[in-house]
Amino acid sequence: MEKTPNIKKVDGNDNTMIKTWLHKHSQIYSEAIRHPFIQSINDGTVNLSSFKQWLGQDYIFVRKFVSFVASVLLKACRASDDGLDMEVILGGIASLNDEISWFKKETSKWDLLLSNITPRKENQGYCRFIESLTSSEVDYTVAMTAFWAIEAVYQESFSYCLQEGAKPPAELMDTCQRWGNDDFGQYCRSLQRIADRCLAKASKDVQNEAEAAVVSILKYEVGFWNMSLSDL
Repeated sequence: MEKTPNIKKVDGNDNTMIKTWLHKHSQIYSEAIRHPFIQSINDGTVNLSSFKQWLGQDYIFVRKFVSFVASVLLKACRASDDGLDMEVILGGIASLNDEISWFKKETSKWDLLLSNITPRKENQGYCRFIESLTSSEVDYTVAMTAFWAIEAVYQESFSYCLQEGAKPPAELMDTCQRWGNDDFGQYCRSLQRIADRCLAKASKDVQNEAEAAVVSILKYEVGFWNMSLSDL
């Protein structure tokens, strides 16, 4: 297994709760952001059928993700102690509209009929999990931390495919750029700052719930990548 990648600093603070968790759960974190599927994109050996399978399933997930992010915004309206949180989350919601349009164009390019795509069990499980986080009983801190984790896995994964020495296929460069670009990286760091601020003020019970959500998301992400490689 590849050595766990270095975790980027956020505002120079090495002692945030999230950073502590990522070191604590470094094995599953590494499996999520350096999965064989991502490695194959990085080195140019990816089976394009795997990519197409991922693409169709991720389109289904993103549509469910929109509802989750909207619920995070509502929680921020009610519970956030910083008005800037709403601006960051709204920016995420706005980008999701463009993302759905991108998925439609990309699936068309790969001759995938959206009407023929059905969610696989791994995708169904992940969608049920994020739907559970929309409940009014889920604390804003937990939801915000989960939001960061979902976005961060993609940013860390696809930015790896843009690093010096990477050889992603030309057909997948647009995909790598979508989640691996610097602007998306800055956005993810903004989400992390919000989550860490909230965690620092949260009760121990809420902190434990947030940590459990992060671990669950990392496991679901690994399962999602696995799904992309299965039956091929």
